[in-house]
Amino acid sequence: MDYMTLKEAAEKWGVTPRRVNYYCAGGRIPGAVKMAGVWLLPKTAEKPLDGRTKHGKEQKNAKDTLCRR
Repeated sequence: MDYMTLKEAAEKWGVTPRRVNYYCAGGRIPGAVKMAGVWLLPKTAEKPLDGRTKHGKEQKNAKDTLCRR
């Protein structure tokens, strides 16, 4: 199996290496392994959905609704 580094995955997915590290540590990337302190991800791995985006929009909309009343 071919692997990519955190930096390569971050560039591919348009996120920071820290975010990719968070995905790996949380077990959100199937096949990711940590060897000698370095995360390796399968080259075919898909970017996990980022639940922060939808939640953030819902909070903003709720706040806007409360302010309009």
